[in-house]
Amino acid sequence: MSVTSENSASFAPPSIVGGASPSDYFALLKPRVMSLVMWTALAGVLCAPTSVHPVVGFAALLAIAVGAGAAGALNMWWDADIDALMARTRLRPVPDGRIEPGEARAFGLTLALLAVVALAVTTNFLAAGLLAFTIFFYVVIYTMWLKRLTPLNIVIGGAAGALPPVVGYAAASGGVGLDILSLFAVIFVWTPPHFWALALVKSGDYARAGVPMLPNVKGAARTRIEILVYSLVLAPLGLTPWLTGLGGPLYAVAAAIAGLGMVVMALRVYRIRAGAAANRAAMQMFGFSIVYLFTLVGLLIVERGLAVIAHGFW
Repeated sequence: MSVTSENSASFAPPSIVGGASPSDYFALLKPRVMSLVMWTALAGVLCAPTSVHPVVGFAALLAIAVGAGAAGALNMWWDADIDALMARTRLRPVPDGRIEPGEARAFGLTLALLAVVALAVTTNFLAAGLLAFTIFFYVVIYTMWLKRLTPLNIVIGGAAGALPPVVGYAAASGGVGLDILSLFAVIFVWTPPHFWALALVKSGDYARAGVPMLPNVKGAARTRIEILVYSLVLAPLGLTPWLTGLGGPLYAVAAAIAGLGMVVMALRVYRIRAGAAANRAAMQMFGFSIVYLFTLVGLLIVERGLAVIAHGFW
């Protein structure tokens, strides 16, 4: 499928020669997503059973971040047609015409190649291969295929967002262990209720763009049930990094409390079904889900970082 057949038929951005600024290219990297990737990748690096030199660790994190940015740029290139139809995305650099689609594609491909090669040179081929697979999965499997095909897009596509800590772990250790896969599982199961809470509020946007998100295909009632089910699974699953030895007692306490919070938020979304209160409950859950993940990953970073300092590994 070519970009002309998929994108150009419904999207033709104005040509602005030399109109892009450095901030436009930075926006192309999806910096908020990139910050979450760096956060989880840092946890992966610190949780590895072997330590790395700080310079190597920083280089690995930078390569993973650039890889995430490359995936974001390629996502914006391919999705420019539907981004132009959605209120929350229509001002992105490509649909707004500040960056041409071809420029975004070239920018993303160049960064992807540089990121994978840099990670291979500074760490190992396993980490580089995992990073390449993550970029491929997000751009090709999720963006180009699943997103426009099935309401399960975010369920399957969530694997891409769950892989950065595995990449960081592999960069530091040269392998992948059951402990880091427990964190992968937490992020994988966290992703659907996180995005579906937002999708409940933005269902009109997705409907206009023809994206088959769960609320548009199965309805809001089914989406609320799915959010609750995934949150009930996530609450105990959040403790598995502690059970595998990845997290310590502080992590365990926080995971238990935060998991209960996710269930409470999901119950509110399930029970409040109409009017502004329903949208408010959904957005509160969306916001809390971000705090949930940042907190649990942050505690892993703190606990493992303190352990690294105490043992003098660096």
